[in-house]
Amino acid sequence: MRYASITERLTHLGSGKWAVHIEARRMAAAGAPVIELTIGEPDIAPDRALLDEAARAMYAGRTRYSNGRGEPAVVKALTEKYARRRPGVTERNILCFPGTQTALFAVMLGLVESGDGVLVGDPLYATYEGVIAATGAHMIPVPLRGENGFHLKAEDVEKAITPATRVLLLNTPHNPTGAVLSADEIAAIGEVCRRHDLWIVSDEVYEQLIFDASFASPFDSPDLAERTIVVSSISKSHAAPGFRSGWAAGPQEFCDRLLPVSETMLFGGQPFISDMTAMAVSGNFDTAAVMRESYRRRSQIVCRALEGTSMLRAFAPEAGMFIVIDVTATGYSGEEFAWALLKEENVAVMPGNAFGEQAESLVRVSLTVPDEKLEEAMGRMADLASRLTQRVEKRA
Repeated sequence: MRYASITERLTHLGSGKWAVHIEARRMAAAGAPVIELTIGEPDIAPDRALLDEAARAMYAGRTRYSNGRGEPAVVKALTEKYARRRPGVTERNILCFPGTQTALFAVMLGLVESGDGVLVGDPLYATYEGVIAATGAHMIPVPLRGENGFHLKAEDVEKAITPATRVLLLNTPHNPTGAVLSADEIAAIGEVCRRHDLWIVSDEVYEQLIFDASFASPFDSPDLAERTIVVSSISKSHAAPGFRSGWAAGPQEFCDRLLPVSETMLFGGQPFISDMTAMAVSGNFDTAAVMRESYRRRSQIVCRALEGTSMLRAFAPEAGMFIVIDVTATGYSGEEFAWALLKEENVAVMPGNAFGEQAESLVRVSLTVPDEKLEEAMGRMADLASRLTQRVEKRA
């Protein structure tokens, strides 16, 4: 039988990147005492008021069909949110989707196709390559270096541009490294994109989880407004990943053109979840503040726990719910280390190669477990690193 080429392009870009996580879940289900530090699921519940609103809306009959752009209340709330950042935003600058992932897929589908190139900082979020490949376009990795705090540099963006390049997929705050670009860095990158007539797709899902730095976005610059599209959701900011509620904000012409694409894919989300999202976006909840403090503290726990070993180097994040650790000195790759850590110590982390070539020597640790569990996991990680180094030395 014949299949569409998209099935070939995505063969190795699906759940295979989460093989360690999937095996860890299998082991835990079989009774193994696994400490899971893989995926970014907040370890607190959404605010009770949001859950009550979703239930209220459901019982009030808000379970019928919606429309392609989004329910009026949530579109209004998002319009007000982005108009505070850049005056002049209207409801025609907003499109709603079930989560950031779907928003990214639709947005990329509306911007590129076979033969086009998309610039992405490497390391990168694990699904970016698949989102790009699904359209027929190809990913152009731009190296993010640890010595630069994994900050994307304008000069590296410019060097990577080819005649086929159409889009820069920007992620700040960044997953997996937690890097936060400054306003000056955004301006310099934006000038490169303006000069080469590139779109900027800005994934800002960790906007509210910045520790000490200031949030900056190309969306907020009048000079970049015509070429910037933001994607985001309530998954991280309001600890509600399972509700799958996200959006895109961009130029009116772009949103008008993408609306039929969205309608063909989905034709609207769930009205009762839209009501909850409207409350989340327009309300004043402390969920993000609580998570910020937890993740900041836990990142410090990791750094302190690994200070005593020369074999593991933790890079303190500026935002988000992850920390990356360089395992080069153990003599193992990030993937080899992650599998050994799971099999020998019952600790599950994400191997760096799930996040690009530049992350081959890294593992990503989720900061979404209680402090004492995290400390225990770091102790096990340090023990493993010591044993692995001795094995490498014996083989040498």
